[in-house]
Amino acid sequence: MRLAPLALALLFVFGACAQADESEVIVETRDGAHYGFTVEMALTPEEQSRGLMYRTALGEESGMLFFYPSCTPASFWMMNTLIPLDMIFIEADGRIVRIAEMTAPETLDVHESGVPVNGVLEVQGGLTGRLGIEEGDFVRHPWFGEGGEATCG
Repeated sequence: MRLAPLALALLFVFGACAQADESEVIVETRDGAHYGFTVEMALTPEEQSRGLMYRTALGEESGMLFFYPSCTPASFWMMNTLIPLDMIFIEADGRIVRIAEMTAPETLDVHESGVPVNGVLEVQGGLTGRLGIEEGDFVRHPWFGEGGEATCG
């Protein structure tokens, strides 16, 4: 019985920490559609290395956002990732420069940005196709500049 209050306190503290690591992202398509996602933030090298490994599900309005303080070529593989993902590679101004759709789970296939990027958004596999999200669309988040003001190139 004495452990119950301690366990509740720990759940509150760790729950608050997990929520603090979340953010909202809007993807704006060329036809004016806006899609919102609640994303986990992958900021540290450890968080970025783990990514969405070992997850058995990812909701349609959820994802993970990787941020790089300076533009760099990005590459990802799916070993220990149990679900297919769409990887959205993002320039400094928020423009989507590449999408790797329906990446195969549990493989060492490498998915590259092709150009230096400032971030990567991972969402449920097949979602970009279903929503009509394409290269040239924009990811809106405070990390990325507004429409063409900054570029990685």
